[in-house]
Amino acid sequence: MSSKVYITGIGAITAIGNNAKENFDSLVHKKHGLTHTRFLNTIHKEIFPVCEINLTNDALASMLGIENKQGYTRTALLGMIAVKEAIEDAGIAWKENTLEKKYKTALINSTTVGGMRHTEEIYLDLLEKESQPETNSYIDTHDLGECTERIADYFGVKSYITTISTACSSSANAIMLGVRLIQQGIVDRAICGGVDSLSKFTINGFNTLMILDKEHCRPFDNTRVGLNLGEGAGYVILESEKIVQEENKKPSCFVSGFANTNDAFHQTASSPNGDGAFMAMSQALAMAHLEPKDISYINVHGTATPNNDLSEGRAMERLFGTDDAPKFSSTKPYTGHTLAACGGIEAVYGVMAIENGVIYPSLNFNEKMEELTIQPETETLTGVEVNHVLSNSFGFGGNNSTVIISKVK
Repeated sequence: MSSKVYITGIGAITAIGNNAKENFDSLVHKKHGLTHTRFLNTIHKEIFPVCEINLTNDALASMLGIENKQGYTRTALLGMIAVKEAIEDAGIAWKENTLEKKYKTALINSTTVGGMRHTEEIYLDLLEKESQPETNSYIDTHDLGECTERIADYFGVKSYITTISTACSSSANAIMLGVRLIQQGIVDRAICGGVDSLSKFTINGFNTLMILDKEHCRPFDNTRVGLNLGEGAGYVILESEKIVQEENKKPSCFVSGFANTNDAFHQTASSPNGDGAFMAMSQALAMAHLEPKDISYINVHGTATPNNDLSEGRAMERLFGTDDAPKFSSTKPYTGHTLAACGGIEAVYGVMAIENGVIYPSLNFNEKMEELTIQPETETLTGVEVNHVLSNSFGFGGNNSTVIISKVK
């Protein structure tokens, strides 16, 4: 059994950057990706701003060297780009099916949209006329696991492939599963994270729930009214002590603790007192053998919805207190809420915070919540000793996940 599981590579693509470095530069310079959709045809185009990646599907396919893009969904293409960066960042050879030549590798992918973006586009055509070959190539992409299979095939992953869909906690749960598979000796390496593209279904759905903001979202602000949706992908490469030693790698971080709990409170709302969030953070700290005071920075779930921020904030005050609570911020005003991808993207941000000694600022915060004492960081902090980053990802159904990423000493 491998006791310590290291993060040896990271990759991300979002509305604020086509790779991890571009994302980092945008975060520290407070550059957001909010705009009105250019590529998604929705009746809400001019009503709700979103964080859309400014690349067409053709451009995404070109970045991957895919000439015949038929059947490749936007979700799959975004996932491939982020996974490719993470694999190459970890120094792993993957071309010509060499990725698993020496070490068993898992792909644990997460998504909520899957290929829905494309099946939305062809749905009426299927009802009104006989489908054409190009239309047929997207029918099977609706299933969530299809994009996972595409990514696995592209990189030659065969040992262990699975898809997780627990709403907005999905890719945090993917990281947890990857750690457990490595610790149990089932695989040596795991590619973990998530991807989601914008779709009419998610925009319509969140609008129905009345939690979309027509302006720029404001996490933990007293005037917050809702979230902005986004799209993107984020993945980490997890590797065992065996690989790190044999390949003489020098990783900067490892996953020290994690936990998944459930509020059992409501289909979409979090417990008002943050019971599930409190348990997830507490149990993750216990696994990591850390005290609350050891956490350097919290990347909060921070959706800017009235319910989530209150629930998460109360849980943080219960656990960390109000006087010495760690610095915290939400990165969702930069990327939008990327649903299943957010835990993977924010894990990438956690690694970069540790490596660069940086704490990211929240955007658009002006007025402290009347129910809380704590408030988010609003300016970029540099030259900071960041030893342990706690990342929260909370999903519908009360599925609460916390992952702690720690510096290798």
